[in-house]
Amino acid sequence: MRNVGKGLALAAVLTGLLTGCAAAEGDADTAARTPGASAGASAGATAKAAARGGSVGASGSACELPVTFDVAEFWKAKAVDAEEASTATGDLAGLADALLRQGPVTMACEIDAKPAGKIGFLRVWTGEPGDADARTVLKGFVTAEKGASKAVYRTFSSGDVTGAEVEYVTTSELLEETKTEHALAVTTPRGPVVLHLGGMDTQEHEAMLPAYELAKSTLHVNAA
Repeated sequence: MRNVGKGLALAAVLTGLLTGCAAAEGDADTAARTPGASAGASAGATAKAAARGGSVGASGSACELPVTFDVAEFWKAKAVDAEEASTATGDLAGLADALLRQGPVTMACEIDAKPAGKIGFLRVWTGEPGDADARTVLKGFVTAEKGASKAVYRTFSSGDVTGAEVEYVTTSELLEETKTEHALAVTTPRGPVVLHLGGMDTQEHEAMLPAYELAKSTLHVNAA
């Protein structure tokens, strides 16, 4: 009975994640790769950072990560236990793998915008230490997302952190709609980190860009 209860709890968590991913995510095409180039990246480039509501990443915070950054006011962070999900079997195993792993990284934290009146998440994904640079990690993340295309990559710097950033669109075959998404990647001694901002649609995504900009502008690598 204990295992059954655990399985039901895991199913509830995964179902919640599936609901939060307003559209499925998978393969991508990459486009312009010149740092700073952007065919539609102006929204991210000009968005002002949101008001700070706290931070995540440090020991004792809602999500302990290889990096630390500020979270927008009212947004709520929650750690994601991918290791527990990896013990799932049957249909749950496939669902866990599809939702919690994307390319070279695994979901470690999701920051919910609903308490701030928006629909979407800023999600943090982490990977194992290796030789891949931030751009390679980010490309692997995007190309693993179903329906992704028109990716525009660029370099970004924030304080002593330098990494790669991308703006792209995803297309839902079911809804026959496209939406804009942003992600960035940095490498750390504890492995790569990807921050991804989705949203229910492009309008909702653009409304949440200030939270993404806040996270990017306050990003710091934690000591190993």
